[in-house]
Amino acid sequence: MTGARLELNDGLGRRVIPLDKPQLTIGRRTENDVRLTGSDVSRDHAEIVKVDGDFVLRDRGSRYGTFVNDTQVTEHRLASGDRIQFGRAAGTDVVFLVGDPVSSSERTPVTAVSDLRQLAALLEGLRALGSGRVLDEVLALVLDAAIEVTGAERGFIMLAGDSGLDMKLARARGRITLPGTRFDTSRKIPEEVYETGQIKIVADLLDGDLANVHMGTVALGIRHVACAPLRLVRYLDKADLPSETRSIGVLYLDSREKGSLLAPHTRTALDTLATEAGVAIENARLYRETLEKARIEHELRIAAEIQRALLPEGSHNGHFYEASGTSVQARTIGGDFYDLLEMSDGQFAFLVGDVAGKGPAAALLTSKIMGIFSAFAAAGTDPAETMSQMNRVLTRRAIDARYATAIYSQLSPTGELMFCSAGHNPALVLGEDGLRRLAADGMPVGLFDFATYTSSRLRLKPGDTLVMYSDGVTEAQSVDGSEFGEGRLVEVLKAHHGKPAAEVLAHIVEAVQTFARGAEQFDDVTALVVRYKGAAPAGGA
Repeated sequence: MTGARLELNDGLGRRVIPLDKPQLTIGRRTENDVRLTGSDVSRDHAEIVKVDGDFVLRDRGSRYGTFVNDTQVTEHRLASGDRIQFGRAAGTDVVFLVGDPVSSSERTPVTAVSDLRQLAALLEGLRALGSGRVLDEVLALVLDAAIEVTGAERGFIMLAGDSGLDMKLARARGRITLPGTRFDTSRKIPEEVYETGQIKIVADLLDGDLANVHMGTVALGIRHVACAPLRLVRYLDKADLPSETRSIGVLYLDSREKGSLLAPHTRTALDTLATEAGVAIENARLYRETLEKARIEHELRIAAEIQRALLPEGSHNGHFYEASGTSVQARTIGGDFYDLLEMSDGQFAFLVGDVAGKGPAAALLTSKIMGIFSAFAAAGTDPAETMSQMNRVLTRRAIDARYATAIYSQLSPTGELMFCSAGHNPALVLGEDGLRRLAADGMPVGLFDFATYTSSRLRLKPGDTLVMYSDGVTEAQSVDGSEFGEGRLVEVLKAHHGKPAAEVLAHIVEAVQTFARGAEQFDDVTALVVRYKGAAPAGGA
């Protein structure tokens, strides 16, 4: 017979096998002359031998049989046009032909239609990927397009995280999302593909030693696997520099039946889809992070408004004093605080503090401390007792081992100042008797439940100015890294001594900001200025 051949059309594409040797072995084993894939194909399934000028097909004891024109045979003399089937599943079209081959134009319609379907599914997926969807939708879209393109039964996407590859989504045919408990598979292939950055297609997990490595997957009936890296390509502006490519995860597909999973055009389509999907997934991830960041910033702005509402009005004047305070936060919300309180016995009470740390946790503790202070200070006890009460509450309900420094003072109409410091910066008093520093003794509140506090006394004279501040004032840094320091603060006080409290405060803040202009603000800047005016005359306002 002249021109005897087999024409095969399976997951590896359409190909022609010439019968130009006395024996042609067929099966799943790689050593066979014709290697077929499929769950029904045995390792050594059949052979075609030449006998007296004819070609005879013989089954070699296969498990699921050999069929010619839908009839099972053990030995059959082939005639041109015979359709051969290996196993019961019709995964491979095999036709025995004799004579001159038909033209390629007569042979390709089936393959061309298949390719067009593949391309249409791919383009549909890629168009949708550009629609600005968020990450979960993009992941589902990529998987559905990949399953449609390849004919796979299931697939999943894993993205790189801090601890390696993390499962993000698993889908099955019909756009069905699979829970993690129902998607059992080996991680070896995805991890290998992620590390190498190369597509891996396994024709049959039962070949060679693969079955031992992937026993769990094989136990599920999975035989055919395709896995592609999700790559992110960054093209550099300079022509002499190569583009940068990094893997952000993997796209994994598998099936019990090969379908078109192993076709050459599937590899090309899968490679294209994985590359485009890598960009789409990264963009979606960045988009989601942007939305999340915007949401957090919105919540922080609300928290900042609440925090500002908890602080007293900037200026507070009484018949024997005038006070002005401010807090300029380094972040949206801060850990500095101050409070002003008119006491029932006629005294004026004021507090300045600084929570260790920054951000939301510090702001929460700030609000808690201000609430505790309002509750105990209103009782009219001396500063040491109030500070002790605050410390007991905070240590009993510790918040992430955080603590705060604070200084609390009470000023009477007669000028008597009673104060207690919990490890805070020493307050400064400037007046007729010169500059005095109020000692910063005592332990921070919220640190140790056994801490004890004592009150100290000082008599102010009319015109004396008291300044309490956080370390954000004295530790503010210039662009060269030097600190504002207490010395510069004293210079501002001396330069503006005798002026109203609000004006003195404004000069302090301006001096700090001018000094630190161009440098990043690392800490909250909080200051409170209290000026003692003296006791009002009898019957005066």
